[in-house]
Amino acid sequence: MAKANDIKYLTSTRVEKRQKKYCRFKKMGIRYVDYKDAEFLKKFLNEQGKMLPRRISGNSLKFQRKVAQAIKKARQMSLLPYVTDLLK
Repeated sequence: MAKANDIKYLTSTRVEKRQKKYCRFKKMGIRYVDYKDAEFLKKFLNEQGKMLPRRISGNSLKFQRKVAQAIKKARQMSLLPYVTDLLK
């Protein structure tokens, strides 16, 4: 029979809280997304040149639409590529 000091309890592993996503436009007070700023727009593209969804980028719906329009306009003006292998 096991004595009281022989019993070992499993402790839960330390679970770190994930940092809450936020809309960088609302936090920094940005109102206009400039399509001519290609370096800024690259933050919202993955390595293949696809747009990142809201759940990954953390943008609000309003600014995700503005970012999407700016990226599309920048692609038409050939500031950003449509498809690429290694964008970043």
